[in-house]
Amino acid sequence: MQYRRFYRQGSLYFFTVVTYQRRPILTHPDVMPVLKTALKTVRQKYPFKTEALVILPDHLHTIWQMPENDADFSTRWNQIKRYVSHHCKHYDNLAKTANEVKKRQSSIWQQRFWEHCIRNDEDFANCMDYIHFNPVKHGYVQAAKDWPFSTFHKYVKQGVYPEDWGGVSRDFDYE
Repeated sequence: MQYRRFYRQGSLYFFTVVTYQRRPILTHPDVMPVLKTALKTVRQKYPFKTEALVILPDHLHTIWQMPENDADFSTRWNQIKRYVSHHCKHYDNLAKTANEVKKRQSSIWQQRFWEHCIRNDEDFANCMDYIHFNPVKHGYVQAAKDWPFSTFHKYVKQGVYPEDWGGVSRDFDYE
């Protein structure tokens, strides 16, 4: 089966990228700086604007604004994944199938990623909320403000989100 992606120059895209076998490695102190450097390095050669980002142990979600004359997000993700795989070789140590070895697949990343072209302002707002609520959804924290690897904090400072958005108050009194 041939997978077909939807490429539209200058569009906003929501992405989900997952680690191989959902290994919880992305937030490790030796992987996180490499991932950040990969994003920065690739963005210098292949520009895009990160509108939102959350990094969880086994996956990340992000919204990118692609340049007006460019829609090639696949090359960007290929380069980001390659950079992390190259600089975090000590995590590329799981047994692979013969097909995975033949395709030179890393044991850091799932082979593909999921993309969604954002259609309108409501879709954009829904994707933003999904990204920023994701650590709460997965049970890592009780409130979005408590997850350090998220653009949520930037949007609180800008007044887009109130600080208490997206969570359960830890101070809830049952009496």
